[in-house]
Amino acid sequence: MKSNRRTFVIQSIAGAGILAGTRLAQAQAAAPLVQESDPQAVALGYKSDATKADKAKYPKYAAGQQCANCALYQGKPTDAAAACPLFAGKQVAAKAWCSAWAKKA
Repeated sequence: MKSNRRTFVIQSIAGAGILAGTRLAQAQAAAPLVQESDPQAVALGYKSDATKADKAKYPKYAAGQQCANCALYQGKPTDAAAACPLFAGKQVAAKAWCSAWAKKA
């Protein structure tokens, strides 16, 4: 009887983990995109199209830098948008850029 109880507990924990992961993925997918007019975006020089970054104001910008290849980007490089810890509750476009860009290891 102990093995049935143990199996039930293990399966319950696994099921709860899967459910939590699914809900997190759904919440991230439903998150709105950061707008260039958002105060945090303005402060960081966020542009939804990296090629339109203000090169005079942000001389550290270099061609090819974009959110998809930033260390802070929390999605796969192939995702169109993903979460970024700098913009809580919102997603950044993969082709966007901001002054906090850091090379992905």
